[in-house]
Amino acid sequence: MRHSHILALASVALAASAGPAFAHHPMGGETPATLATGLLSGLGHPIIGVDHLAFVVAVGLAAAFSGNRLLSPLAFVAATLVGCLVTVSGTALPAVELTVAGSLVALGAIVLSGRSVGRPALIGFFALAGLFHGAAYAEAIVGAEATPLVAYLVGFAMIQYAIAAGAAHVALRVWHAAGPDAIRPRLAGAVVAGVGAAFLVENLEGLIFA
Repeated sequence: MRHSHILALASVALAASAGPAFAHHPMGGETPATLATGLLSGLGHPIIGVDHLAFVVAVGLAAAFSGNRLLSPLAFVAATLVGCLVTVSGTALPAVELTVAGSLVALGAIVLSGRSVGRPALIGFFALAGLFHGAAYAEAIVGAEATPLVAYLVGFAMIQYAIAAGAAHVALRVWHAAGPDAIRPRLAGAVVAGVGAAFLVENLEGLIFA
């Protein structure tokens, strides 16, 4: 992929992030009621939610150079499960959308910087961010019965890990990036930070002008 293609992707992502097409409810706002709809909703949520998708891609890019590209993303995935379950059980985390947007800016900036991050620090960041991303995921499943809830959790855990692992594979095997300072991963980090900034401004405007 040429640099111009990555920059074009950035423009598309930034434009899309402000629009309503990327709602956080794969089933059109309806709570999944069956195993199939729960699974489909779980698989779809991290894809149609551009903020979540961008973050999971960045998780894979950061993990690619962490020393264990397959293990590190599990911290994020596991934390999203915990965050979702905590929220479904009735405990609300504070400032979820703002924190999700801020996590995008932070991780995008880390990838953009081209600097290595120690594995413990990276895993800790993934786990903390995952709690809030999981809480946001819970919006689509609150009130569901046990069967669609479990299917939803399985679906979004699987797709998140697949996306993160795929992003790491692209960085290492397709882009042949020798390290975090390679230009293509860093440009992708710029895309993620830009998407996060757009969401952050949107959320702040909502608080100010509400």
